[in-house]
Amino acid sequence: MIEVENLSKRYGAKLAVDDVSFTVKPGVVTGFLGPNGAGKSTTMRMIVGLDRPTTGAATVNGKRYAEHRDPLHQVGSLLEAKAVHTGRSAYNHLLALAATHSIPKSRVHEVIE
Repeated sequence: MIEVENLSKRYGAKLAVDDVSFTVKPGVVTGFLGPNGAGKSTTMRMIVGLDRPTTGAATVNGKRYAEHRDPLHQVGSLLEAKAVHTGRSAYNHLLALAATHSIPKSRVHEVIE
């Protein structure tokens, strides 16, 4: 489960994320929708530990993402579509991630279904 509580991020005078709270239940594929500059990527970056929140907290299965021994076994994210090899389908991208992180191929099939 992903839990975000009172998450905010400020870059100098710019407030990028303002007091966001939500819960994502286990096994649910979730996406953020909104215009450019709404804070979607910044929120995801805080969930997966790439940015530190100014206030609030984000946990994945009860721990901060970085505290997990095997974080990709807990949650995956695609922050930038350009990060996917242009000649690879989404399915094959997931297979490659699974193969390099000891995740069974059957889990990829579960996610796709």
